[in-house]
Amino acid sequence: MTASIPTGLAAPHNRFKLPTSIRRLIRNPLAMVGLFIVLTFIFVGLFAEQISPHDYDLSNLSMARKGPSATHLLGNDEIGRDMLSRLFHGARISLTLSIISVGIGLVTGVLMGVAAGYFGGVVDLIIMGIIDIMLAFPSILLAIVFVAFLGSSLQNAMIAIGVLSIPVYTRLVRSSTLSIKEELFVEAARALGASHLTIVLRHILPNVFAPIIVQSTLQMAVAIQAAAALGFLGLGAPPDVPEWGNMLQKGRNFIFSAPHIVLYPGLATMLVVFGFSLLGDGLRDALDPRLNR
Repeated sequence: MTASIPTGLAAPHNRFKLPTSIRRLIRNPLAMVGLFIVLTFIFVGLFAEQISPHDYDLSNLSMARKGPSATHLLGNDEIGRDMLSRLFHGARISLTLSIISVGIGLVTGVLMGVAAGYFGGVVDLIIMGIIDIMLAFPSILLAIVFVAFLGSSLQNAMIAIGVLSIPVYTRLVRSSTLSIKEELFVEAARALGASHLTIVLRHILPNVFAPIIVQSTLQMAVAIQAAAALGFLGLGAPPDVPEWGNMLQKGRNFIFSAPHIVLYPGLATMLVVFGFSLLGDGLRDALDPRLNR
């Protein structure tokens, strides 16, 4: 005979009501602007090859540093490559890098946060000690150390940026777990003999789902910024890869003679970060359990 939790103590697997949250999100104009920017960014990244007007790697020295024209809408870079095509392919690279790096931080941080918050004691002390050490270093410095140790490459930049986001997820999930594990439905599940794994999977994780979604959206913006910073320092993608940080790094010597070379990659980075920030703020308001009663 399988024991069940009394109805009055059942876990609220979703503390937010999805239809209500969606309606609240749709009514938020800034969130819709952010969503439009993010969806446009995703579309450009996915279909970069189909919508690029030129070969992003085809150089024409006679067109080097030329400004916008009817043939090249955003002009040409320092060796005559089409800027618009390179921006489109850079969107794909930034999208891939941010998803993978956020995924690394999310999975690792959630596991560490749940373990620290649920078990407490020595486990909590060890995990949070590691997190405190990581937080003691400036983020960009820690990323540079990781990339310098692993070697400069796009893959290692993903790992470094992913590691940077681990403390954020760990602290977020730990604080949520500490409060949720004291709820009556968790105590009831424990009294009825539910295993630790069952409690975590059925009662803890579903109730930290909303803040994880919000944080992941905001963390995408952070990952894109960090990738651009590493690329600008020459620690990210190889020099010939059209990553936005690389483009800024290559064009900085022509900022006065051909400002469009650095203007457009900078604007693209700023716009995407702005979009993810607006969407993250909107999701936070829409999924706030205090607003969904």
